[in-house]
Amino acid sequence: MTRSFQNKFFTAITCLLITACTGTRNLPKGEKLYTGAEIKLESTGKVNEKMIKAVVLAGVRPTPNKIILGMRPKLWMYNLAGAEPKSKIGKWLKKTGEAPVLMRNVKPDATTQIIDSRLFNIGIFKSFTESKIVAKKRTFKVVYTSHIHPPYVIKELVYSIMNDSINRLALTQKDKSVIRPGQDYNLDKLKNERNRIDMLLKNNGYFYFNPDNLVFKADTSNENRQVSLRLTLKDSIPVNATTIYRIHDVIVNQNYTLDENEPESLEDTLSYHRVFFVGWETQMDIKPKVVLEAIHLRKNEIFSRQNHIFTLNRLMSMGNFKLVQVNFSEKIANSKLLDVNILMTPMPKHTIRAGLDLVSKSNNFTGPRMNFNLLNRNTFKGAELLSLNLAGAFEAQLGGNDKSLFSYSWNPQVELTYPRFLVPFHLRQAQSIYIPKTHLLLSYNYLKRVGYFDMRTFQFVFGYKWKSDFLKEHELNPFDVSYTTIGSKSQTFTDLVASNPFLGKSYEEKFIAGGTYSFTYNEQVIPDKKVQFFFHLNSEIAGNLFSLAKIATGGNVSADHPATIAGSVYSQFAKLSIDTKCYFNFPDQNKLVLRLFVGAAQTFGNSSVLPYSKQFFSGGPNSVRAFSINSLGPGTYFQNTNQNGFLQLGGDLKLETNAEYRFGITRYLKGALFVDAGNVWLAKSNPENIGTPFRISKFLDEIAVGTGFGVRVDVSFFVLRFDLATPLKKPWLTENHRWTINQIDFGSATWRRENLILNIAIGYPF
Repeated sequence: MTRSFQNKFFTAITCLLITACTGTRNLPKGEKLYTGAEIKLESTGKVNEKMIKAVVLAGVRPTPNKIILGMRPKLWMYNLAGAEPKSKIGKWLKKTGEAPVLMRNVKPDATTQIIDSRLFNIGIFKSFTESKIVAKKRTFKVVYTSHIHPPYVIKELVYSIMNDSINRLALTQKDKSVIRPGQDYNLDKLKNERNRIDMLLKNNGYFYFNPDNLVFKADTSNENRQVSLRLTLKDSIPVNATTIYRIHDVIVNQNYTLDENEPESLEDTLSYHRVFFVGWETQMDIKPKVVLEAIHLRKNEIFSRQNHIFTLNRLMSMGNFKLVQVNFSEKIANSKLLDVNILMTPMPKHTIRAGLDLVSKSNNFTGPRMNFNLLNRNTFKGAELLSLNLAGAFEAQLGGNDKSLFSYSWNPQVELTYPRFLVPFHLRQAQSIYIPKTHLLLSYNYLKRVGYFDMRTFQFVFGYKWKSDFLKEHELNPFDVSYTTIGSKSQTFTDLVASNPFLGKSYEEKFIAGGTYSFTYNEQVIPDKKVQFFFHLNSEIAGNLFSLAKIATGGNVSADHPATIAGSVYSQFAKLSIDTKCYFNFPDQNKLVLRLFVGAAQTFGNSSVLPYSKQFFSGGPNSVRAFSINSLGPGTYFQNTNQNGFLQLGGDLKLETNAEYRFGITRYLKGALFVDAGNVWLAKSNPENIGTPFRISKFLDEIAVGTGFGVRVDVSFFVLRFDLATPLKKPWLTENHRWTINQIDFGSATWRRENLILNIAIGYPF
């Protein structure tokens, strides 16, 4: 077969496949496939065309078949299944695919009415829209032409509420109105203004008020397309909607079940600070004082929806109840008094969990991991969460040149969490829907690197967690102390660190005592936001108090002759890292994610090398995926894991960036295309000349780059991820030869073995 014939044959097959995947081959006789709509605007003045077209497109129906890279794979799957599939594969293809959107499914006249209605809602009151069908041999589209004018502008907003009390209250916060003179008319803003005033009224006792009780009346007779708005009450509304209500009895039931009725009397209850606790006798019950800290509804106070929300959220965030209801009922008809019944369905006091995972890493280490957890949700009857955890793992290198490496570990841990700040002074609690927490953690970790060493780490952490709002979270650990010892050193390990003292310093016995602070800003909790931003800052400082004490007592602090505490050298360093992500959410549920990570650490005083656990690493399933876990850097250093085994050296600085486009394939199967880049560096040169220190003029040329594609099984609560990646740039190669794109050869088994990395992981990488 000549090369010319091969090329023609390949071209013909490609064309057939593309034609099949476009979904136009199996159309019913006389039908055409709908490919979408085109929007045209004819305006009498200057308008924001991008915004108006987006409003119009949101009203266009139906949605055409989904296109990926010029093809319609879901339509192709639907057609491939046939009219009445009998096999399981055929039924799955039919269910997963998309039926063709045909000419009979498109109703241009109805769509033009929807478009004009949507234009009216943004202040274009006198528009009219025309439609035109543009057909090809197998497909067609609809062109909608909207004849518009610039939107009407708000001239003024006047509160004219025929109830003096409500009108005065609304006027007190008119400066917070979302409607302002000079803005374009927008129906959504009018709805938001009604909701704002409704919340203001509900926070001031108007329990039965409703946003629909408010009506906007518009006057468009002004010149220059100006509209005057007047806010009034409906002509007829219930009397209770304009009545201020107060709280009467507050009744708490900590052991409510769904088949239980609310109490009709207050017998057999405990009264604490004028709040009634029903049947407070069971072992599970939390002390009334603790529960009362979460309740913001009090006898004789005016009803407030904000306090209602605070109460509900704070009780749920305690972590002791699977369901909380806050019900209101009138004490007596027309009494203007509300009884509050707080019904809480508790979780079991004790929970035991056990899990077994199979972990596979990109450095060929694979093995099982076991976890056993015992949780007590009310340890001292103050809603304290006591967690006893025991984890164990075994991993071995099943591939690569050295298959004899294996290790095992076990890690007991105790954590106690209090639903409040524990401080030695009085701290006024801020009004918030979130409960602050104090946590104490004590853990021990034993790690056996068979053939190398044993590592034992003791850790104690005391700190606080709190949220300033639903986007911002803080964690402050003023005490974060750990002590690491290395024992049972083999001759192989001794010889390796003897030949590389700089690497050996990372594995020395270390005592770390300091504090940490982290801040997280996360917009992913806003589900409909088109662009979601994530920011995480983490900082740590250690060893300063010990050094100050040494200097104050006349001692010296030097990395060449490090000082000790209780016979152990302590580390002294400062560390800061910033992790930022941006999620661009598209209307078709696809997503583009951009990430940037920057980290830096500096040793001083008593230390010259960061402890191993505090170093930065790059490479692996959540990092630069084209390189094995923790294998990149520092700088141009090549970490030969076949020679160093488990021993890897990190860096003092890290720079990493990722871009990933995520798209849907089927309901539970997702795809991704990604590019990763990054590396770690040392802050300064070292006697062993390992790698290169960070230099402004050189670091861009020393960044590793990789690319690949991924397949993810996403069932909401669980994501299994497979990412296949290959390097595009290797920083350890000689200058001007680090880019390896021209060496890609998928047909070579040697190239595939040395350059293809399969990452298997749980969850998304970022």
